[in-house]
Amino acid sequence: MTSEDLAGTRLLALDVGSKTLGMAVSDPLGITAQGLPTWRRKNRAADFAELERVLREYRVAEIVVGYPLHMSGGPTAASQRIELFAEQLRRQFGLPVHLWDERLTTAEAQRVLRQADTSIRRRSQVVDRMAAVLILQAFLEHRKSSGDQSIG
Repeated sequence: MTSEDLAGTRLLALDVGSKTLGMAVSDPLGITAQGLPTWRRKNRAADFAELERVLREYRVAEIVVGYPLHMSGGPTAASQRIELFAEQLRRQFGLPVHLWDERLTTAEAQRVLRQADTSIRRRSQVVDRMAAVLILQAFLEHRKSSGDQSIG
């Protein structure tokens, strides 16, 4: 697949876990983030096939991957795994892939869901999606405030 096959204007955010991929996509103008169903990870081939489907369906131009860091800003044990995953995305899909600090996004997602009186069972089903939304919204807001509106 070439980047021309996937050309679009939306951004896709991923909250990458060992068992799930939380996903969110921007609107075409890059203003808001909308959660997508969480993907239960199977293997690399199945995971990348699902990502290819999402990239095509939403005409994604860029990918934002949540990057785990310690509160001090240093890398965590998972940081290297996420860097490798991001590089695999770049090679597979030929799209720009951005690593974005995801510190506190899962905790914030849990807080938002608690405040919305979401049941514990339901929270566990949507927390990865909500984390991806928060990652993407923070990335979009940073891009807007920095004046960098470029796609690609």
